[in-house]
Amino acid sequence: MKDFLTPAQIVAELDKYIIGQHEAKRHVAIALRNRWRRLHAPLDMQQEIVPNNILMIGATGVGKTEIARRLAHLADAPFVKVEASKFTEVGYVGRDVESMVRDLAEQSVSRLRQRRQEEVKAQAAQAVEDIILDALIPPMKAPAGSSGSSLGFGNGSDAGTADAAPTSDQELNERTRERFRQKIRNGELEDRRIEINVAQGAPSVGIMGAPGMMDEATMSGLQDMLGNMLPKKSRKRKVSVAEARKLLLEEEAAKLVDMDEVKEEAIRQAENAGIIFIDEIDKVATSGSGKSGGPDVSRQGVQRDLLPIVEGSAVNTKYGVVNTDHILFIAAGAFHVSKPSDLIPELQGRFPIRVELQSLGKDDFYRILKDPKNALTKQYQALLAAEEVQLDFDDAALLRLAEIAFEVNSEVENIGARRLHTVMSRLLNDLLFDVPDQLPAGTHLTVTPQLVEERLRDMVKNRDLSQYIL
Repeated sequence: MKDFLTPAQIVAELDKYIIGQHEAKRHVAIALRNRWRRLHAPLDMQQEIVPNNILMIGATGVGKTEIARRLAHLADAPFVKVEASKFTEVGYVGRDVESMVRDLAEQSVSRLRQRRQEEVKAQAAQAVEDIILDALIPPMKAPAGSSGSSLGFGNGSDAGTADAAPTSDQELNERTRERFRQKIRNGELEDRRIEINVAQGAPSVGIMGAPGMMDEATMSGLQDMLGNMLPKKSRKRKVSVAEARKLLLEEEAAKLVDMDEVKEEAIRQAENAGIIFIDEIDKVATSGSGKSGGPDVSRQGVQRDLLPIVEGSAVNTKYGVVNTDHILFIAAGAFHVSKPSDLIPELQGRFPIRVELQSLGKDDFYRILKDPKNALTKQYQALLAAEEVQLDFDDAALLRLAEIAFEVNSEVENIGARRLHTVMSRLLNDLLFDVPDQLPAGTHLTVTPQLVEERLRDMVKNRDLSQYIL
């Protein structure tokens, strides 16, 4: 978490991409800032302060998942998004809920390793330059028993000048290498082909076993252990200097990173600042009658398995044990068929903050089309700008698009802001098809209310029939 990101600033950042849902944004902003506050509290209190997990309730397309996606960018912390409907009870075929913590550890290690490699990129680039130079002009070893003075360096005032004649083959080799080093830095040899050794990853090892005999963590640990036991090979490849730089840079950067230190720090970050977003949690809730709840192993069984994870437990991962006491859990669901009260009481208690997201109206749709940094209108403008075609939208046209999206949602099925994708696709598909064959570069297109009515007339007229179309 960036130190300077206050709750108000977090809400302001979310406002750039998400319209409305102010209450949900406030709760998420407070929860994010509380991660930083806890780490700056007295040590004896840090263990006592537990996160207030959040349950977001709202129809599909109102912004629950979008809030989570933007949260990943704002929270300078390990973050994973999982879907509750993919889990089954421990002992059955499928993913168990502990895998979400293993995913968080994996993401935390990957994120930190990438940062460490960025920090040593300059040092790695120097090592890569030396490897490329050695491939172009191999260094010459000094003859046995020769002293440094025989190389002609530092013997006289003119020995180090560019015009001084080389006094040995080794000095000539060094000067040639320096000239080529300068050429490499100037990009003059990018297309020159050289032969380099490229490390090959260890082959993946598959382990077969009866379902339920070993969990994912054990399976993954065995695969890694067997993979590490196999000898690592390298092979020679003939590539251009530019390709060699790309291939070798990551390899050399990885050699400079202490992975043991990365793993320890990544586990600490996952435990103290990690965030897990559990989507579709309503899919594991059983309805009041219990008949339409589905098999217990993928419903109440999953809920029971979630309890210790959310409450706080130790989970084995291949990087070490992760304690979930201070991981922030945010759950979300539409709850169309079931209700939040259909979750088992113990699980409801683990999500004390309950936020209801509001359904979107015409004004919201209009603002979604116009205001966000990644608004659909701006996306289509960027797509056509790639063909050098300018696309503009009249304000009245955006209002009409919002009205149509709202009407179709009201009378067919409410899928929230996702309906705007349908409406915009129907409106602009013909234009996108005609560019650049019939609408060449330099064309200026304006979407007017008349064009909206003309293109979407059938959609509005036939919306009652759409429920019968497969």
